[in-house]
Amino acid sequence: MADAFSSNSESVIQRVVDVTVKTKAPLDKLEELYQIKKTCDFISQHHFEKVALQFPDELLADSVAITAEIERQSQPVKLFVLGDTSYGSCCVDEVAAEHFGADCIVHYGRSCLSPTKRLPLMYVFERRPLDLEKCIAAFRELYPDRQSHIVILYDVNYVHTEDDLQALLSPEYPNIVVSTLVLEGEQCCSQGQTIHQHNDSCPSDQNNDKIVFQFGRRFALKSGASVADYNMFYIGQEGATLRNFMMTWNRCSFCSFDPLTMRGRTESVGINRALMKRYYAIERAKDANVVGILVGTLGVADYLTIIQQLKETIHRAGKKSYMFAMGKLNVAKLANFLEIDIFVLIACPENSLLDLSEFYRPVVTPFEMEVACNKKRDWSEEYVTDFHHLLPGGQSHVPLADEQESDETDMSLITGALRSKNLLSTEPAESAFGSSVILRNQTLTVANSNSAASFLVNRSWRGLEQKLGETPVVKAAEGRRGIAIAYEGEGQLS
Repeated sequence: MADAFSSNSESVIQRVVDVTVKTKAPLDKLEELYQIKKTCDFISQHHFEKVALQFPDELLADSVAITAEIERQSQPVKLFVLGDTSYGSCCVDEVAAEHFGADCIVHYGRSCLSPTKRLPLMYVFERRPLDLEKCIAAFRELYPDRQSHIVILYDVNYVHTEDDLQALLSPEYPNIVVSTLVLEGEQCCSQGQTIHQHNDSCPSDQNNDKIVFQFGRRFALKSGASVADYNMFYIGQEGATLRNFMMTWNRCSFCSFDPLTMRGRTESVGINRALMKRYYAIERAKDANVVGILVGTLGVADYLTIIQQLKETIHRAGKKSYMFAMGKLNVAKLANFLEIDIFVLIACPENSLLDLSEFYRPVVTPFEMEVACNKKRDWSEEYVTDFHHLLPGGQSHVPLADEQESDETDMSLITGALRSKNLLSTEPAESAFGSSVILRNQTLTVANSNSAASFLVNRSWRGLEQKLGETPVVKAAEGRRGIAIAYEGEGQLS
């Protein structure tokens, strides 16, 4: 675990920051890489006057040249660059754009493709090169059986190779399926397709093929087939996108091709081991009494809806919840709130799965919290990282259990103690020390003493206290001089 509570001042000065410096793209390559003309057409057609250009850190080196080229080719328009996003760079930072009164956003680089609602949006994916010959050679080596059922997935920066892959592989592999990049929302624009009204409940197309829509990719499976019947081939670097696909379709075999190293491989990441770690976090959530809801996005659509749903789910499980909005998360920030037993993070799919080993308290996803608190949702082969699927109308929505009192209990797999699975129909009365005593029936009384208030009582320092009537009135006296590390006269006897 990182040293989150205190650190040496010298270590801060000597710390080395690992930053990947990207060289500037040549001016004659800007159009090919960043679609300058399409961006200017998008701005002109909609008569936008103030445009926000959002760049990830690795593309900031090209931001000045891109801005100058757009200003030169388009009508008089005011441009400004968003360089430091409030949350992940894969998400559209609508809040920062609205602070400057932007009419629209142009998002550059990798994206999680999470739906947005506030501002018109254009995605410009960096058109990274792909050696098709070596990619197809690696594909043939990984899949010698030409009758294999395979779905081809890719990072958004390689969407321009979709048609070429289809044309080159379809004659040899009749059962291959190439996914299509799809944007969700009425105000989105890119070289991909756009769905104006997406509905998770649409199971098939005109040919009765099953349509699968996940993380901005869409593909059709043969009638009667399921995703588990297909192998997955991913084009792109190892990272959050590939991890999300593997966690979601954990029964599928995955292979990948890295365009940078130009090598293909069978993904040997222990998905079962990763899922067991997540299940351990769920057990910690079941044991928790105080839950912190971390708002990890302000731009993804319906984030307020999932917050309200989580609050109701946590309340019905007899737990208390507190909401936190703190921008980008780190270990030191969360370590300040020792009263919280567990945190649940509301963010886009690519920022939801955090390394639990670094944090003082576990950080779980909304799906994992629902498994812990909703009796109707069971832990199964299904794993959901996109919280939109948990909302009413989503493909993984499970209604809450009826609000009624029950004496049902189970045993914690971590502590071995009995825990109540009661649903509270009313808010329990609290004593002055924060412990709740709830009379369930004539023979059973449940005492809950591990609330945030009781934790505060046990602290040696509880913050600034008024102590009305307890502090004598005295004249103002001169205090200490100096800085906190060395006050004048410190250590001398008075």
